[in-house]
Amino acid sequence: MPLVTDQAMALPDGYRHIVLSPHLDDAALSCGGLIARLTATGERVLVVNICSGSPPSHTEFSPFAQTLHQRWGLPPSAVVAHRRVEDAAALGVLGADALLLPALDAIYRRPDAYADEQSLFATPVVDDPLTDVVATLIATLIKRYPRATFYVPLAVGMHVDHQLVFSAATTSLCAAAIHFACYEDFPYARQPSAVEQRLAMIGRELYAPRYIPLDETLLQAKIRAISAYSSQLGVLFGNAAAMPAAVTEYAARVASPTMRYAERQWVSL
Repeated sequence: MPLVTDQAMALPDGYRHIVLSPHLDDAALSCGGLIARLTATGERVLVVNICSGSPPSHTEFSPFAQTLHQRWGLPPSAVVAHRRVEDAAALGVLGADALLLPALDAIYRRPDAYADEQSLFATPVVDDPLTDVVATLIATLIKRYPRATFYVPLAVGMHVDHQLVFSAATTSLCAAAIHFACYEDFPYARQPSAVEQRLAMIGRELYAPRYIPLDETLLQAKIRAISAYSSQLGVLFGNAAAMPAAVTEYAARVASPTMRYAERQWVSL
């Protein structure tokens, strides 16, 4: 039974693969095939859910946050708790452990700065506290797991939380000479030229693609895991029924000529 905890000290030793997930679904959406592949061979995988904290009970939610709650079909007081349950189910399918951090999602952390869709997918505010949260996290993890490979969001789609995790994590990992790979943020990466635009922003010449081959079994495991996020499927895919085809199409699109399906990551040269 995979471990789910909000206490870093409760984590066992031995993780060789650590996935940084800005939200309670990004790891499965973007790396579900990789995680299933690793755990099937006995590798231990840790997913760190960064923005998985619950807002204080007295929070007055912004109009934008209230709109999102309505889209998700969740009561405001139980949004994060419900999403944690979804994520535990998804990672249970994939066989990964999870560490839940108390950091808040952008819409709760800085409702003044991220008050609509446009600002949520724009340049993060300079004083956003998530940067320090991620930097501290990385310092703690590399001290305990110095041989681990880290998987970081490329920030395709430009969600502010993904941008902040990318920037803080890559800065810290490069400084410590720790190996990492950047995963393509799904489903944002489905949009035409979205990956290329993001790579152009961070220096396409600095990265090379790496392909994670997926067979039918691994692809179906990824789809089963994603199906656990019932509150998010309508927003992400239009409706739940459209999700399997979207996942399959993108896995086929990014595969190299010798593969049927794949996930694509980007590694620094």
